Amino acid sequence: MDHRGAAVKEGLSVGVRALAMGVMGTVLALVAVLLLRAATFPGPEELQRWGRPGASRIPAQFSEAELTAMKEALKEAIRIPTVAFSSENINTTALTEFGEHLRKVFPSMFSTSFIQHEIVEEYSHLFTIRGSNPKLEPYMLLSHMDVVPASDDDWEVPPFSGLERDGFIYGRGTLDNKNSAMAILQAMELLLRRNYVPQRSFYISLGHDEEVSGKHGAQKVAALLKSRGVRLSFIIDEGGYIMNDFLAGIKKPFAVISVSEKGSMNLKLQVDSTPGHSSIPLKETSIGILAAAISRLEQTPMPNMFGYGTEKSMIEQLAGQFGFPLNIVFSNLWIFGPIVSRILEKSRVSNAMMRTTVALTMFNAGIKVNVIPPTAQATVNIRIHPSQTVPEVLDIIQNIVADDRVQYHVLNAFNPLPLSPYDQEAFGYQLLRRTIRDVFPEVSVVVPGVCVGNTDVRHYANISTGLYRFNPVSLSPESFKSVHGLNERISIQAYETQVMFLFELIQNADIEKVPEPHSAVHEL
Repeated sequence: MDHRGAAVKEGLSVGVRALAMGVMGTVLALVAVLLLRAATFPGPEELQRWGRPGASRIPAQFSEAELTAMKEALKEAIRIPTVAFSSENINTTALTEFGEHLRKVFPSMFSTSFIQHEIVEEYSHLFTIRGSNPKLEPYMLLSHMDVVPASDDDWEVPPFSGLERDGFIYGRGTLDNKNSAMAILQAMELLLRRNYVPQRSFYISLGHDEEVSGKHGAQKVAALLKSRGVRLSFIIDEGGYIMNDFLAGIKKPFAVISVSEKGSMNLKLQVDSTPGHSSIPLKETSIGILAAAISRLEQTPMPNMFGYGTEKSMIEQLAGQFGFPLNIVFSNLWIFGPIVSRILEKSRVSNAMMRTTVALTMFNAGIKVNVIPPTAQATVNIRIHPSQTVPEVLDIIQNIVADDRVQYHVLNAFNPLPLSPYDQEAFGYQLLRRTIRDVFPEVSVVVPGVCVGNTDVRHYANISTGLYRFNPVSLSPESFKSVHGLNERISIQAYETQVMFLFELIQNADIEKVPEPHSAVHEL
């Protein structure tokens, strides 16, 4: 994936410190009524938890031999360089080798009678696991096998070594996203060895080109399933994590489930003007006109959309984890919302969470030092907030530039996905939330977020409305930077916990529906 996750340490930590000083007077003036509201605000700890779905449950207990095999299978997967350079340049030899590796380490997945395995577009893998209760709507666990390039420069170990050091496995794909591909199959393989038969049917899909758009992998799998009339209750892909030490003022980890992701547009701006000799310059050149247009774009941010996505809900649900006075501020966004949004937009990370972003990524003009060029071109990459659309954003850009000499060419674009449901009736969201609380008892709160990057799950929007992005891995700010960066690594313990999470989640999915909440809210 291109860099993902929710607004993290930089943005909210700055906001926390600024808010503590900026609103103290107002807080004291309103403290009586607001303390009452904060005390009664429904925090995540008070929400109804699910009961376990039956006495035949298989415990997530693995032998030392299984844990060793689990670790070695991941290390070998990391050594296979399934690098995607572009949609037309992927290491297909490595992808074939990866498929052979899957057959070797997960034999039950390829030999069980109620599991069908298919290869889609030569390299993507689709597993259909048929459950015993056809009345239960199926779901999907989604991941990808391809990785971004990595050179040996500046890495502590070779990026495709799968080296184990100090309790960590190093290598490209340990966090994005071979760990998930391997963990999903590993969890199911272990369940099959314990004679597990699911009640709810589900799919496992492993794409081979997510890092370069997914158009040959996930997009083709989604089209295949749609042609078969498949409708999915929910899909779980990457894009959210257990966030550890990301926010000043919150001591415990919290989990972010991304319920949407931003849209995208690559837009080329072009200016044509009269060429000439540099010794007799024109008043304005194509480069100057275009540079002024780009400068206006950079100096005029898109509208702040705080409250139109999940930002408000996320902060409200985090409110109870802060001490006074910030718990009061975050519990009462009906008063402090404008202040909070202005503070958060001062950081580039939290700013990206609240608005459409525009980034200049390419500028092309000129062929010779003494020739005024006839044409100047610039390409901007735009990430669109879930509350806006491609035409709306394009219209805003044209109004900001306000120059008829600038031409606009949309190279490619897609709208943001709608927010997937995350209320008490949202089966997929509540399934994730319950399993997080079971497997990660240290987590203080589970909150909805928006993925600022793009994932394969967007290709499945035509067969499901429950699109959730969550990777059951605990990340620190330092490890978060290694995704697409240097020294990507995962702790062996974290990987074992990821497998355990999926082992539990698959069994949890066998429940028919979200239980009705009790009249008295309490923890079971």
